[in-house]
Amino acid sequence: MIGRRDFLLSASAAFFAGVPTARAAEQSYAAFLAGVRAEAVGHGLSATIIDRALALQAPNARVLELDRHQPEFTLTWAQYRQKVLTPKKIADGRAAAGARTALLTEVSGRYSVDRQPLVGIWGLESAYGTRMGTFHVADALATLAYDGRRASFFRSELMNALRILDHGDVEPDSMLGSYAGAMGQPQFMPSAYLRYAVDFTGTGRRDIWNSEPDVMASIANYLARCGWVAGEPWGQEITVPATVAQAELGRGNVRTLEEWMAQGVRRADGRAFSRSDIRGAVIRPDGPGGEAFMVYRNFSVIRRYNPSDFYALAVGLLGRDVT
Repeated sequence: MIGRRDFLLSASAAFFAGVPTARAAEQSYAAFLAGVRAEAVGHGLSATIIDRALALQAPNARVLELDRHQPEFTLTWAQYRQKVLTPKKIADGRAAAGARTALLTEVSGRYSVDRQPLVGIWGLESAYGTRMGTFHVADALATLAYDGRRASFFRSELMNALRILDHGDVEPDSMLGSYAGAMGQPQFMPSAYLRYAVDFTGTGRRDIWNSEPDVMASIANYLARCGWVAGEPWGQEITVPATVAQAELGRGNVRTLEEWMAQGVRRADGRAFSRSDIRGAVIRPDGPGGEAFMVYRNFSVIRRYNPSDFYALAVGLLGRDVT
């Protein structure tokens, strides 16, 4: 998810605000957890549940290692596509989607969100529910909040995770996710869970870990509330003449397809677009000579899930190829 601007507090301010910062307050982990517990109980959360979730002895060293040593290399779009949209990922997606036709149809109809982005996001986020992460979310978030580089953000997410546990949607030992706290098959941060997760099956729990109906409905609800328009494409592969300058492209340069065609832009098969009045933007991630795409407003909705052009393109292409 999206990081937050780092900030520093003095030791006294950190103590009274209840916000730890990179050990500025020289606060022990036990004291930090006690402060979180007091805040949670003060907000009316169950002390019993909080004690179970925060029964932690020390910051998680593996979480800190992963947070501090994230890869800094940059992939081209061609490299990213080859790495992410593998033949296995596509084959697995076809099998997964085919086995869930009825569920996808029901969820798509209920939320007016097409099947393609549902499967595309599900596939990219958790390999169709097979890779959700093995970290206990409260442990990971407490570690990152105590470490202090993004203390305010992670402490807020930790409190949200405790609210989810207090509600009874999941047991502390079953609340699993990534080292950064992204949870379940949709990889929702706790704040996104509270906003978008759905109890589609009517069990009283929003189970994005084990219930595929809840998973699909939660992804669909996210996209629907972010403005997905059913029946409209997210985008399509196109050809762009090398004479069109890269500076004229990008999500911010929206024009009618008639205007783009006047510059020589065509569908991937070389034919003219069937509608000239539709508005879209051209993305050519690797510059002249690389692949190009015409993207529409649903593309921006996918980017609300993850603000990356590469990610949104991969979701769209994967969904197209597996459904």
